[in-house]
Amino acid sequence: MSHALVTLLEHAERQRDQALVLQRRADEALSAAVQQQTQLTAYRRDHQQRWSDAFRQSSVAVPLMHCHHAFSGRLHEAVDLQAGQVDRARQALVRRQGDAVEAERRVAAIRKLLQRRAEAASQHLHRQEQRQSDERSARAAWARHHAHEPHQG
Repeated sequence: MSHALVTLLEHAERQRDQALVLQRRADEALSAAVQQQTQLTAYRRDHQQRWSDAFRQSSVAVPLMHCHHAFSGRLHEAVDLQAGQVDRARQALVRRQGDAVEAERRVAAIRKLLQRRAEAASQHLHRQEQRQSDERSARAAWARHHAHEPHQG
């Protein structure tokens, strides 16, 4: 096998392994972002429910109502920002998956090339051995044939 191809294969395998690590990290980042989005959404829903119940049960002072609206607005912004974070994490994961697939294709292509070269070398060696065997047989047959002939001279 060609040393250069083996070196190339090792390099491609390292790149593939790195791409898989980055894909796993992107998957973990997406999971964390989705979990945080779920928590923020649940907190927002619970907060809105608590304040709806409080408004129905009693009169709430105007300053407290303003405070609630300001906090609710920031909470909505946080949920929206987190949704954007989830989208970016999802896009990053898709890119990393594509990188990993491409790296695996490179590894497979190099392996296939190495396999073809090994098969070609094996066939070449087999043909060479066959030629040598044929030549030995031909020489042996020639020697046998000439050994039985009377010498003229």
